[in-house]
Amino acid sequence: MKSIVLASAVAALLVLSGCGDKEPQVEATDAAVAQQAPVQAASSVKAPATSDVSETAAEYMARIEKELKSIYFDFDKFNIKADMQADLSADASVANTKASKFLVKLEGNCDEWGSDEYNFALGLKRAETVKKALVAEGVDANRVSMVSFGESSPTCTDKTKECWAQNRRVDFKLLP
Repeated sequence: MKSIVLASAVAALLVLSGCGDKEPQVEATDAAVAQQAPVQAASSVKAPATSDVSETAAEYMARIEKELKSIYFDFDKFNIKADMQADLSADASVANTKASKFLVKLEGNCDEWGSDEYNFALGLKRAETVKKALVAEGVDANRVSMVSFGESSPTCTDKTKECWAQNRRVDFKLLP
């Protein structure tokens, strides 16, 4: 009995003294790395020199991003419409030339109709369809990532068919 009490006391002292004043080491999460990446990349990626004004890499990336057009979809569909094919080809051209040093993130979006789960899945299907089309146009698949926002990132909040149509889209974002 005495040995059990003594062993328990020693074990308790070891456990309690082993965690003294040490600061815990926390590994960087993907979110923390993603927040730091633009700052690090802005200094490592050089923007091509322009004629009069020198711009930072972040400004260059933002300017190119404005050239990328969103791809819009029909209600409850994830196939690329014929009238969006020209925009998609132009986006692929920009991705292969001006944005060739950057990663491309595709953000799938939906209107407010359907459950959250359904809309997240539909947004991802839309992003995947655009990725396949970009790869078919010569964009390296390793440069393209996808995310779905479902209905959580609307560009229009009116309760009209025209507004809902604006929310059924895939947006392009550039990453360093």
